[in-house]
Amino acid sequence: METFFYIIIFIIGSLFGSFYTLAVYRIPKRQDITHTHSYCPNCNHKLGLLDLFPIFSYIFLGGKCRYCKEKIRPRYLILEVLSGVLFVLIALFMGLNLENLNYMKIAEYCFVVLYLTYIILICGIDKENRKIDKYVNVYGIAISIMYMLYLYIVEDANIYRYGIYLILYILILIFDTITLKRFAKSTYVDGILLMLVTMIIFTNEYVTLSAIIFTLLAMAIYILLYKLKNRLNTNMKTDKQVSGEISIGFYLGVTNLIIFLLVLIYDYYIL
Repeated sequence: METFFYIIIFIIGSLFGSFYTLAVYRIPKRQDITHTHSYCPNCNHKLGLLDLFPIFSYIFLGGKCRYCKEKIRPRYLILEVLSGVLFVLIALFMGLNLENLNYMKIAEYCFVVLYLTYIILICGIDKENRKIDKYVNVYGIAISIMYMLYLYIVEDANIYRYGIYLILYILILIFDTITLKRFAKSTYVDGILLMLVTMIIFTNEYVTLSAIIFTLLAMAIYILLYKLKNRLNTNMKTDKQVSGEISIGFYLGVTNLIIFLLVLIYDYYIL
């Protein structure tokens, strides 16, 4: 029964993975992600039921669109598999099983899934467009407020600690509004700051600080490798130009998830 339980979680995770690929593609284009039927981005043909099964559809169709025979990018399959595996690992290391299934365990797991959705959407969109999407950040703020209320009501958490984060949200949003009025667009930095506050709320300050350190390290290595690769190029970009092209949100999100998972594993085996 335990194996069947985790198989169900894997299937749910792969379904979320399929949704993530759709959302990462559509959100920057401001397309509907809930009501508009799935379609092939190449021929625009609406996909049938047999085209929409996560993992299996990709395999049975040979990685090609059924209608126009255009190759489907492998990332769709990879994300669906990784999402399913990640859902299972989180459930396992949170101690979620049939024996201790209760509303608190389910609620905690659901909040982790909501946060996971936020981080993956932020990472995916930033990787493709180098942009921290404001609507995804609004979603992150909404689930953060829900999570803080849950912790205060159910687990009697320190409301003053979370009050500070609410104030930070407000200050950053005010600054972003001023920037929007002056430059007619939100800045990348404002999006990153909102992302960091959400990360702190869900994964605590130490995990977030570690993610920042590893992200800075990754940026330094990237710039160093770029210099080594182009040391003879007289038109080589400056460090500032190169760092300005790095998807910081992507690296922050990935390192945050890795460290968060490592902390869960540590708590599961050690504590």
